[in-house]
Amino acid sequence: MTKPASLWPAPPDTALLELEQVSRQFGVAPGATGFGQRMARWLGQPRPPVTRAVDGVSLAVRPGEVVGLVGESGSGKSTLGRMAAGLLAPTRGEVRVRGRALDTLPPAERLAARLAVQMVFQDPNSSLNPRLRVSRIVGEAPLAHGLCEPSALDDYVCAQLQRAGLDPALRHRYPHQFSGGQRQRIGIARALAVAPALLVCDEAVAALDVSIQAQILNLFQDLREQLGLAYVFISHDLGVIRHLCDRVLVMYLGRVIESAPATELFTRPAHPYTQALLAEIPDITQRRSRFSALSGEVPSALNPPTGCHFHPRCPQAMARCRQEAPSLRGIAIQHQVACHLHPSS
Repeated sequence: MTKPASLWPAPPDTALLELEQVSRQFGVAPGATGFGQRMARWLGQPRPPVTRAVDGVSLAVRPGEVVGLVGESGSGKSTLGRMAAGLLAPTRGEVRVRGRALDTLPPAERLAARLAVQMVFQDPNSSLNPRLRVSRIVGEAPLAHGLCEPSALDDYVCAQLQRAGLDPALRHRYPHQFSGGQRQRIGIARALAVAPALLVCDEAVAALDVSIQAQILNLFQDLREQLGLAYVFISHDLGVIRHLCDRVLVMYLGRVIESAPATELFTRPAHPYTQALLAEIPDITQRRSRFSALSGEVPSALNPPTGCHFHPRCPQAMARCRQEAPSLRGIAIQHQVACHLHPSS
């Protein structure tokens, strides 16, 4: 196996991870647009349905930054996170690590780039192998990639578990012998074991009790301070996003419709969809008998609407919205929105 190299030096203003106009479609295999697909049509086979999970999204994460991804289920957040972590290849677009395209790197540097971005999943019960002891779950990857000598592996595993807030004495147990919060800490320790620079957290606290959520969120903040970690944090919980993130991207049906610093987004949301999401955050200072949910159903990614994807549900939609897809444009410092209601500043 190729041993990973160290990440190459880059100028201080270079993003740690960049996704440039990435798209991901499901239903068409890569390279299926040539002779094979023409023959299938000639033989009368129906064209397979195509799901446009992510549609031309750009994302940059700088060292030590926490970027939040929010939106309804089906908006493409998890798919984008998996492309960032290298678990899915984009159908179109480019992934860059420290300014260099992943596809152009030699094997050792490509492996280093893959190890630099790790993922923490929503359900630790299904993301941990039930047949392996914790010591092997955490220690297998660093041993396989030559990041730790076999003689020092046990101490290395203990250090990772302790960093994640677990008693190293429990390392010989199996995942089913732990609580949900402890299993999530095992998943975090597994990710930390390969010394990443960025963690993609896909609803990493959604399946946990509120008190355990607070512990895991505090752990993420401590790791950020101690190790300088950057995060892409995917969540439906806008309170968590506001508390944890420096910058927030709002997604709808595969597209980014608003991007701004967290303080700016929560105080001055510009897109009607963002305004509707924030308006329904529970507030103990206001008593309401009912919540006013967005009308209409989320359109299907198999057949998205023309123009702005949000126009069938938007109370301020115009004729232009039905015909022309808005592009992200700046309306304030570091604040971009894809909406025809807001001309660029």
